[in-house]
Amino acid sequence: MDRKLLDRVLGQVSRPVRYMGNEYNMVEKDPEEVSIRFAFAFPDVYEVGMSHLGMKILYHLMNEREDTFCERVFAPWVDMEEKMRENRIPLFTLETRDPVSEFDFVGFTLQYEMCYTNLLNMLDLAGIPLLAKDRTKQDPFVIAGGPCTYNVEPLADFLDLVTMGEGEEQISELLDLYGEWKKKGGDREFFLRQAAAVPGVYVPQFYDVTYRDNGQVESVKPNTAAAPDRITKRIVRDLDQTYYPDRMIVPFMDIVHDRIVLELFRGCSRGCRFCQAGMIYRPVRERSMDKLLELAEKLVKSTGYEEISLSSLSTSDYSRLEDLVKQLMERFRDKRISLSLPSLRLDSFSRDFIAEIQKVRKTGLTFAPEAGTQRLRDVINKGVTEDDLVRSVTDAFVSGWNTVKLYFMIGLPTETEEDLRGIAELARLVTDCYYGLEQKKRQKGLRITVSTSSFVPKPFTPFQWEPQNAMEELREKQRFLRKALRMKHVEYNWNDPELSFLEAVFARGDRRLGAVLLSAWKNGARFDSWADQFRMDCWMDAFRRNHLDPGFYVYRKREREEVLPWDHIDVGVSKAFLWKEKEKAGRGERTPDCRVSCSGCGIRKTWEGIC
Repeated sequence: MDRKLLDRVLGQVSRPVRYMGNEYNMVEKDPEEVSIRFAFAFPDVYEVGMSHLGMKILYHLMNEREDTFCERVFAPWVDMEEKMRENRIPLFTLETRDPVSEFDFVGFTLQYEMCYTNLLNMLDLAGIPLLAKDRTKQDPFVIAGGPCTYNVEPLADFLDLVTMGEGEEQISELLDLYGEWKKKGGDREFFLRQAAAVPGVYVPQFYDVTYRDNGQVESVKPNTAAAPDRITKRIVRDLDQTYYPDRMIVPFMDIVHDRIVLELFRGCSRGCRFCQAGMIYRPVRERSMDKLLELAEKLVKSTGYEEISLSSLSTSDYSRLEDLVKQLMERFRDKRISLSLPSLRLDSFSRDFIAEIQKVRKTGLTFAPEAGTQRLRDVINKGVTEDDLVRSVTDAFVSGWNTVKLYFMIGLPTETEEDLRGIAELARLVTDCYYGLEQKKRQKGLRITVSTSSFVPKPFTPFQWEPQNAMEELREKQRFLRKALRMKHVEYNWNDPELSFLEAVFARGDRRLGAVLLSAWKNGARFDSWADQFRMDCWMDAFRRNHLDPGFYVYRKREREEVLPWDHIDVGVSKAFLWKEKEKAGRGERTPDCRVSCSGCGIRKTWEGIC
């Protein structure tokens, strides 16, 4: 790497600090003194990737090993990519600025389907063959993890290895295996065969996919005895005994979530029928309060941050949340450290509790009713009521808040115009709650932000068989809401239906989409989740060139008997349970919280005694 050239280029691009490294708590090692080099790759810009908890955990976990040096690499923004290609600068890591192609592994975390073209672009910038079949012993192994890997088939041609589930134990086992393989020597396939025997590891090239004449998947079967018929995700059983970093890198620039992240628990017991995370991260496992307090002490000391985010899928479901908040506030009040709870539920918000949090400073307050009417909230099994909303926002206004954000989804199965009208009525109800208080009891300047996203059916949810609304139908619903939400103090935000359409294609896609992905990238698709970079024309041309109809993946209602592209992956929740939940949704029947009664999702069969 020509350091002088790189320094000169950094002076010509926006936000050069994205590519500089040397942040506080960055790990430094001598590459000559390790046997394994791992490039942890995030397929988006630095400020997005550095907010990701999984990267913080695995980066420090791998660097605890004496034989391994884990470094970071992020997708260069378009101006940096242009300069890198113009000056023939290969993709490099922040820690040593060494080319990524020189590493043993390039490990991507896949958080969102619309980052897939960035993965290809990063491999190309690194000079690593895009297709797994073209890689030789001189190339790194390209590995991926994260929620999108539960249906990673559209990326199957590009990945050597995929890890299913929680990575703390799995990555260590893989690195041990790789270290032995590297010492002894051997071809790539020999290592991949060994890796396929590690529970939770999926090697796509060891599976053949056949299709029916109607385009549906007929079967996904292993083509070698080294690969299991089904790949079961990994979980860690005891979070207190599982590695969690006691220091985190402190960036020089603003990032999306710039604070300490304290993970309270994993899994969710609520069972919302649209929510993939709520299904794939089961079962629920909590960290003890003592462990959390210990970690908070160490992280505050090692980072100097003034804010702690209490993170989980549904933070307010942590069994000792009020005790934890009180103790954290007592310990850190003198340091004026504030707490943020990013995922509060309407049915668990209490004035006394929130009063504790706001003793230092007020943080944002966001509620997610998800649907405008009780009927639709029952269909999706959200489990909150209009009364919950009234009570929560009234408590918030009495406690001094004047800004509330409300999140909804449109295009949900069975949705009607009445459900859309219900969204506007809930916004009006929140306004009424504010003005229903005596003037002296409320803060001035009411602001209500209503945001809607378009429903995207995801694998391993009860709605995985459902079609998505057509793009024009979603646009019509957005127009309806823009008109219905024209009211004082209310702002309305919505997302682009074209983006939701493509997300739905790749969320439930099969291996044939790899060719589309490659064509779209060659057409110039990059940073597809960024509105100013997204180009639908690149994608539609790619579908035409490869003779695939995207509507086949998005608008088709699946039958119960259909083989789904991800049926060879086992997340613990059974397909029979998901179908049963889909039928209950059709009848508008709710399923109680797992903590109230077991719904028989199947998790206990795989992990007995943990749920």
